[in-house]
Amino acid sequence: MFEAIEFGPMILWMRVVFLLLAVWLSTEFFLRLAGSASLSIQSVKDNAKWHLLAFLVMGRLLAIVANYQAYLKNFSRIFIVWDGEFSFLGGAIGIGLVLFWSTRSQRATFLQWLDVLLPATTFGLAFDWIGMFLSAQSYGKPTNRAWGIVMDTFNVRYSVPIHPVQLYYAFFYFALTFALLLIRKHSKRAGAETLLGIIAASIAVFLFEFLRGDFGIPVFAMISDFIFLGCLFVSLGILAVIEQRLSERSNLIYSSSVAALTLVYVFLRPFIEFPQYQLRFSQVLAVLALLSTVVYVVVHRRKYPHL
Repeated sequence: MFEAIEFGPMILWMRVVFLLLAVWLSTEFFLRLAGSASLSIQSVKDNAKWHLLAFLVMGRLLAIVANYQAYLKNFSRIFIVWDGEFSFLGGAIGIGLVLFWSTRSQRATFLQWLDVLLPATTFGLAFDWIGMFLSAQSYGKPTNRAWGIVMDTFNVRYSVPIHPVQLYYAFFYFALTFALLLIRKHSKRAGAETLLGIIAASIAVFLFEFLRGDFGIPVFAMISDFIFLGCLFVSLGILAVIEQRLSERSNLIYSSSVAALTLVYVFLRPFIEFPQYQLRFSQVLAVLALLSTVVYVVVHRRKYPHL
């Protein structure tokens, strides 16, 4: 693999090169999309230091969580920030958090900013996954398909052809970025890019992660867990829609009922005899992202019918 290129005494790590390329291109793309959507670029500049801080902190934090086993063995490694462990997706989430905070005092809503942030993020993720392919990170499982590749590096625990899952992700995110631009051109309501983009990305992540061969955080889930999560998010969406119509007492009873049913399910879950499936933590996050996005977009459109 092309993990690094040496220039005399200097070593150029391809993972870092493509990560920086992803940051640069996605930032330019984000600002152009924001300008075309008549969003306040000045507010982004005013909060530039917070965007940068959130990008670095969340990017590092998500990378630590994804590779938590290595950091548990050597806790001091958390502070070695030059080890190259960084998540571009985590950085994008950090920027999203700052946008959520800053848009409370703006005319533009957070969802309008998400419609701009999402295509820029998918564009950057495509380059980030190419960098991970070249550095043999987040590799796939063994396969006998014709396009399987052998990664001859100590990072990979297989010496047989494996799925180039990083390229699957890269091609998908390039295609998704193009699709989101088409949706942006023809959509008439805020949230179209966010809704369809998150749905497509969540499905792709859920499927592609089954092809991953590297170590990840295992999560054992049952069908009943997904049914309960779906019902929980639907109930929260209903509450958000009818909250203003309910009295304070009715609102409290509704919220308390949802909380009580949640505790009952958590208590009864060990006694439910359904088959368990081992998933990766990223797959669970993909499901949560899909459900929460659907609820948020529906509520937003009810609250702002003119957008």
